[in-house]
Amino acid sequence: MTHLFDPALYERVRLPLLEAETLPPAGYTDPAFFAREMERIFRVHWNLVCRADEIPGPGDYRAIDLAGVPAIVLRDDNGGLRAFSNVCRHRGSRLVSEHGTAKAISCPYHGWSYGLDGRLLAAAGMEKTKNFDPARFGLSPLRLAEWAGFVFLNFGADGPGIDDHLGNLTGYLRSHEAEGMSCVHRRVYDVACNWKLCLENQRESYHVAVVHRGTLKDQLPEQLEASGNWSGSWFRHDGSIAARLGAGKALPEIPTLEGRAAEGTYFIGLYPASFLVFTLDCMWWMSFRPVVPDRTQIVTGLCFPEGATRRPDFEAILPDYVARTDVSHPEDNRATELQQRGLASPHARPGRFSHREAGVHAVDNWILDRVLGSDEEA
Repeated sequence: MTHLFDPALYERVRLPLLEAETLPPAGYTDPAFFAREMERIFRVHWNLVCRADEIPGPGDYRAIDLAGVPAIVLRDDNGGLRAFSNVCRHRGSRLVSEHGTAKAISCPYHGWSYGLDGRLLAAAGMEKTKNFDPARFGLSPLRLAEWAGFVFLNFGADGPGIDDHLGNLTGYLRSHEAEGMSCVHRRVYDVACNWKLCLENQRESYHVAVVHRGTLKDQLPEQLEASGNWSGSWFRHDGSIAARLGAGKALPEIPTLEGRAAEGTYFIGLYPASFLVFTLDCMWWMSFRPVVPDRTQIVTGLCFPEGATRRPDFEAILPDYVARTDVSHPEDNRATELQQRGLASPHARPGRFSHREAGVHAVDNWILDRVLGSDEEA
């Protein structure tokens, strides 16, 4: 009997694009497949979680929940970024929610208090406990890295660094100088679909003429040569594609752009679950956070270079950019929710790929490379 992780079940997904089939529906609905993804993908790879400017000063923090791991990203007293498990070392209470500013992290259950460097500062009531050493009960640190103004977390104890994870992506996007951009608009969506459907949807333009009719112009991007944990495409065009159709005025193009970056837009699926759009006048990003097999939290951000945000007309022009994403993202969300409902049917079967779905094929095969095989082979 073929089991869920037998490579034979996915042989047709492994074929070249125009011969291949899509993932079996169980890949989007089965709790065991989802659990394997959490274990072998999200808990060992670098995960994009936010922008560094969302945590601007000492004491600022943001709670992150991803793959069943509650985390805190904060700036310490020296302004450095750190990440810790969002779990009290006493009896496991969650420490903080959402985001805020604090001089110390205090447990809401028994009041244990931690410094911004993770040290246990106070544990009232533990005076009579034998052999209790506060130095052994600081917050558990997590691996953190920064690139292009993005903050990444890795829940594994070791493994490749962020440069190895990104591979040759940095060369494509360097001239945008995204580390100097500011995130001026952020949205969070709760979507009733599997996380892979969100990423797959962003990695193809086949749906644009249907799902985004009246919102976006059709796009025919070419696929990029990728090394590292990403796949992407590039689309040549003139003028802004980031402002809504019919916008009266757009912001100027980023002056540092070079080569193809100055001639169009990069669409990047950064694995495991992020999507980046680096275009002529701005950049936006999406982080897909799995909750359960049929539910995903999507965090999005819209970013502009300092030269644009300081323009006297920036606040007047910005709504045309916000309107574009605030319409197109919900359109995508509705489409993927309908897809999830169909895939849950006992009559759902694998489909076939169009030539415009090379990005989806790449996503699915990257995932299969990591989840297939027995536990002994992991």
